Amino acid sequence: MIIENSGLNGLQSDLAHLDESAEQLGFVRWQWEYYRATYDLKLEDQATNSEYFLRVNTRAIEGKLENPNAVLAIEHVYIGKATFPHGLEYESPVPQPIMTIANQRLEKLKQLLA
Repeated sequence: MIIENSGLNGLQSDLAHLDESAEQLGFVRWQWEYYRATYDLKLEDQATNSEYFLRVNTRAIEGKLENPNAVLAIEHVYIGKATFPHGLEYESPVPQPIMTIANQRLEKLKQLLA
């Protein structure tokens, strides 16, 4: 599911600051190449023993990701349910407690990047 109202779409940050800010909130930069990076936050639903991932997609608008001064813009924010063995399913409903945590982390990330 795309989270439309995160307030993060279009925000820009240098790579070093985005890495540091995301890491403070538990996000990990898993996938990256020279011009794109994906930051994931694992959220666990104890009631159903399910895992969800909050994903922030970014694209370099100045420089390449090998340079900490590269400027990235946030493109989209997604949340999906983890599927075996290593996929995300974006169509499943997300439990409200997971969405609440996701929205809180996104708000904190927005504050750190502002």
